[in-house]
Parts: sequence; structure tokens; C-alpha cells
Amino acid sequence: DDGAEPAPADDEDSADGSPTEVTLAPEANDDPVAGGTLRYGLNADVNGLNPTASSLPVAGLMMGNAVFDTLAALTPDDDWVPYLAESFTPSEDLRSWTMVLRPGLTFHDGTPVNSEAAVINFEAQRAHPLVGLAVKPYFPEEGATTIVDDLTVTFNLLEPDAKFPTALTGQLGMIASPAWIAAALEDASLNQAPVGTGPFVFDTRSEDSVTRFVRNEAWWNGEVYLDAVEFFPVPDPDNRTDLLFGGELDAMHTTNQASTLDVRSDDTFQRIESDTGEESFAMMNSSVPPFDDIRARQALTLATPVDLYNELIALGVNRPAEQMFIPESPFYNPDVVQEHDDPDAAVALVEEYCAERGSEENPVTGTPTCTDGKINVELQWSGPSVVQTRIADLLDEGWSPAFNVTFDELLEDEHIQQTAFGQYNVVTWRQFGARNPANDRVWLMCRNIGGISLNWPRLCDEERDAIILETMATADDAARVPLLQELVRKMNEDYLYVFFNHTLWLNAFAENVRGVCDRTAPDGTPLTCEINGRNWFSSIWLQ
Repeated sequence: DDGAEPAPADDEDSADGSPTEVTLAPEANDDPVAGGTLRYGLNADVNGLNPTASSLPVAGLMMGNAVFDTLAALTPDDDWVPYLAESFTPSEDLRSWTMVLRPGLTFHDGTPVNSEAAVINFEAQRAHPLVGLAVKPYFPEEGATTIVDDLTVTFNLLEPDAKFPTALTGQLGMIASPAWIAAALEDASLNQAPVGTGPFVFDTRSEDSVTRFVRNEAWWNGEVYLDAVEFFPVPDPDNRTDLLFGGELDAMHTTNQASTLDVRSDDTFQRIESDTGEESFAMMNSSVPPFDDIRARQALTLATPVDLYNELIALGVNRPAEQMFIPESPFYNPDVVQEHDDPDAAVALVEEYCAERGSEENPVTGTPTCTDGKINVELQWSGPSVVQTRIADLLDEGWSPAFNVTFDELLEDEHIQQTAFGQYNVVTWRQFGARNPANDRVWLMCRNIGGISLNWPRLCDEERDAIILETMATADDAARVPLLQELVRKMNEDYLYVFFNHTLWLNAFAENVRGVCDRTAPDGTPLTCEINGRNWFSSIWLQ
């Protein structure tokens, strides 16, 4: 997989090439009932469940959705609404946002949800060496927050941000008990036992085995139906699918194409399919040889067998990608064409590179950058996964006329850490897809490069930064279109990402799972039920 979310709804049908298909059981005549345990298969486990201190890829965010609430939430049309917060009000210049929290709320340990708790969470995130990279660059060192009263906080930003609350709909908006945050700083093992405000309360966790949450009987936003949710990390997608078909799981998520085809072929399973979010690609580290030279990056792009990848790996399930927006997006740039499948052109560039720089050291492989006229590179990915190994073999075969490739398979959390520290040449990766594209800035801007980096390729482009900052300050999506189309063009010309396809996430559910898309804000506004392979659990019940 899955690399480093009534009768069929009125969503578009993906069979005709549109981005989302929701096929869930009719519920018009069903009244929700309490009870039962939902067993959910995840693509990996994570190194912790602390939103202020843990790297939370999709599996961590999924588990976080059970135990934490976010300050804001997204609607199906990608607008934001207050959630744990009661309101957000911007200043005229969009550089300050004042948030009012809902009164009378408490964390699972009885600690009050108030301004002090919100600021403690914010400051803990900002101080963390990895999580803080998504926070610290966008706020002043002093005066980033102002407590107005017990329930009111003002966030003071470095630049205008017209849609700031969208940044608080995921990990950065998950609010944890400040008493637990303090205890976890003293005892890191507590990062595995989260304390939030969410619909489920942490019960037990055995890493790489099962994590269990039980119903919060006093949840602030309504009745919770399930007795418990249990999460099972199953990195191999074939095994995960077998467990679903065998009745040992009630639900799972996957990006594995064969699994998607298997679930589609059995109409007893309900499913949500979407390719509106992330893209799958190979990503290069531009900070060290050989990919500090654009000729090497262009050569790898040219040598990549994208067509064969989409035929043999994507199996016709995924749509090929050349940029980070799907064709239906208003921000899609039709003029951007990614080079690929041209090994002869790659060889010519590599010959030129090796003649000039072949004796330099590649610090990742510990070898000269070139041997026998080819560039030496290491390909890293997360596993164990049979599919990822097949991908590595396919890429190696395509790259082999111009590159000598060695392999490094790591568990997902170590894979992410190595990438953050820049200890890689090229990785297979899955990213982008923020519902507010300006929030993808953390992967792209110069200020997100450091000893630990969220700008994983470590390329600084000040013109690209200027485009992103103007996008952030622009509220009107129509005015954002030319800006984001220009951003896509510049990304294409930097040769940092070799796009394979638009990631298609499948969330599959047994036929007795109900209420998946019935989640609402406190005022009744419907909320999105899937984002990049994640869904929520407060409204789910078992028939």
C-alpha cells in the first residue's frame, strides 16, 4: 500500500472519472442502537498518539479522531466551521484571529477546556522539534497568542491568512488535556495513552497489535453509540483485506489497488472512494549529491516508468497525475506536463553529470556519486509491504540505464524521521491534498527547512514562497486560481517530485456498519466523513 479517508449518496460516481464515490447502506428506516465494538484495520502503527509531540500520519490521525476533537472542522464542500470552538473572528488585516471556546467542556480527566488549555497545546506544538515545524514558522516568537478571558484566545500571525481556521481541522487543532501533556513530558510512555475531549476514551494500547478506545458517556456533542473502537495496524494490504473478508475486521482503509478491486467486486461491503486528496510520487532530496544538481533530478524524472507503474501497480484504479490537483479542481493547471518514460534523455544528462561531478561523495550511500557512468542512489520506502517492494523493483528497472539503485525498507515512523532529517536520496511518498491548498505551505516554503525539515526536498524558492503567501492572504477562490496554477508550474520546473497518480483512498465497511457519514457540527451542519483515508467515529453504530 499504502506508502509512507442512506442509499448511494448524491456524490459523483467515480466510474465515470469523477473524484468521489460513496456507497453506504440505506438508513432511512433504521434508528441507531448502542453497543458493539468496531474493529478497524489501519495501514501502519505510529510512534505515539500525542498531537503536540508525535508525528501523525494517516493511521495516527485516524486514532486521534476517536479520542480528540478539533477546534474547527471541515464541511463536505471544504468550508470550515467552528467545532470545539464556538467562533472565530478575524481582524481586518487577517493577521489576527480571535477564538471563543464552548463553555462548560472538560477533558476526559476532568480538566477544564479553557483558554489556558488551548495556549498550552499551542505552545507545546510550537516547541516540539518536529510538530513545531508546521507551527513556529508562521507565528512571531513573542506574542503569538493573547488570552483575552477564560474562553477567548487571539492567535497573532506573521502574515495574513484568510482561512486560518482550516489549519485547526487536523492535528494542529486536536486539543489534549494540559495535565496529560505535562505528565507526558515527564514520562514519554504516556504519549501512548492520550487524553482528549473526544467521543471515545483511551483504554489500552499494545503497539503494533491493537489500540482500544471506549465510549465517552458524557461527550459534549451528542450520543455515542459504539461501546468501543479497536484499531489494528496491518501494514500488508493483502493481509488487511483478507481480515476484512474473513470477518475479523469491520472496516479498513487502503490505497492498495488490488484490495480496492476486491472490495468493489463484493457488494456486501460499503465503501467510500476518493482521489480528491493526496498524490503518490517519488521525491528527491535536493540538499545533498546527487540531487542537489537539477540535471540529476531531471534525469530521474525522465527515467521513471510512470506509464508502466500505472499499468502494473495502479491496475487502472488510479488516475495518472502530473501535478498536485485533480482535473476537476479549479486550481488544476492544464498546461503542466511532466516528463517521464524517456531513458535515453536520462542517460545523456547522467553522462554529463558524471563527467563533472562523478567523484563527489553521496553522503547517503557513502559511495562516489557515480560508478561506471551511472549515478548511485538509495531508494527508501516504508514497509514491510509486498506491493512497495514490487514498486521498488519496477522503479529500479526503469532507472537502471542511468542509475545504480540500492534499497532501504523501513517501518513507517522511522521512514518519516529519516526523511525529516534529510537522510535519504529518493523516497516513495504520499502527500499534498490539503482541503485549503495554502496549508500545503508547510511542505514547500523556505522557512520549513532546517536540521529537521517538513520541506522534505529541502529546496528554497523565494518566488514560490511569494506565491504561497499571496494565496494565504486571498479569501476568494477565484482569485486563488492563477496563483495556485503558477505554483504548480514552478513545482514542475524544480524536478523534485515525480508524480505517479492521484492517490485513491478506499474506506471499506462491513454491511452492518451504519452512520459513517452522519457526523455533524453542534449547530447541525453536516461535516465531511472522509479526508485522505481518515474517517470519524462519533456517529457510527452497528446494526
